[in-house]
Amino acid sequence: MKPQNYEIENNEIKEKFKQLKEKDPGRFNNRIKLSWSNWVFGMEPLEVSLARLKKCKIDYIELHGNRYGNDLGYKADEVKKILSDSDIKVSGICGMFSTESELSSKNPIARQRAIDYIRRNLEFGKKLEAKYFLIVPGAVGRPIPYDDMEFFRSVETLQIVADDFQKAGMRGTIEPIRSAEVSFCHTFDDAKKYIESVNSPGIKYINGDTYHMLTEEFHIGKAIIDAQDMLTNLHMADTNRNALGGGFLDLDTIIMALYIIGYNNDDSAFVTPEPLGPGGNPYPAMYGKPDEKNLDNLVQKTAHYFKEREKEVLSQQL
Repeated sequence: MKPQNYEIENNEIKEKFKQLKEKDPGRFNNRIKLSWSNWVFGMEPLEVSLARLKKCKIDYIELHGNRYGNDLGYKADEVKKILSDSDIKVSGICGMFSTESELSSKNPIARQRAIDYIRRNLEFGKKLEAKYFLIVPGAVGRPIPYDDMEFFRSVETLQIVADDFQKAGMRGTIEPIRSAEVSFCHTFDDAKKYIESVNSPGIKYINGDTYHMLTEEFHIGKAIIDAQDMLTNLHMADTNRNALGGGFLDLDTIIMALYIIGYNNDDSAFVTPEPLGPGGNPYPAMYGKPDEKNLDNLVQKTAHYFKEREKEVLSQQL
């Protein structure tokens, strides 16, 4: 039987993986660093979240970018102590961009809020040695375009703070999001064009998300390989946007693609589960009342399944 198109891509990735493993087995010694995006835990205290991650042998956390004002959000010294006590490091900061504070807004006050917001979070991230800051070029939850200039407004606004990323020692990372949630920048190719337009050494990276990629990319594994060293973080959820292993996501092929590009050997590259459940605007989850038992189960299942599949992929005879 003739293979389907996605199977052809799968087979090519499997063959590349096999050849690399035979040619240079040493590049497979390190494992992919697993993190977790904590804004999906809602209003839960950070200490509780970190204890959950440690129990599941997750050593990194992607912190909610909640520095919405000078008096709001995390305080660096407090967070530093909590992280040290928990023996967990920060992978990056997840930037939040709504219509009240977005780079592409027609309202200059909203764009200024986005600029100030980015600077506050970069200052915070630098103190915690975060590796990246995640940027969404348009507002999440706003799938209808303002006009045909929103891309250019977004680029122009981000250029104002682009140099600040290098000063903070953090990677400026663009996240493409599905068209049901944002009005532009939906694919890895879109993100590359956006990065090219910003044209700054501080903004060179991509944050993928398997849930968005399922609807916007031709093939997740191929998109990862085509991105090469631009990819610095990959949000993970299964096809139902819940725990890994609960849907039909081809996780093995994704893991192979990540190893092909040397993702496991990049100190600033992470896989970060973000199982939010389906819906058009996921942001309300950040203010939700946490269900500890459900969250414990979500993290445990996801971490166990990812590590199990990673072990299977690396040990199989291809």
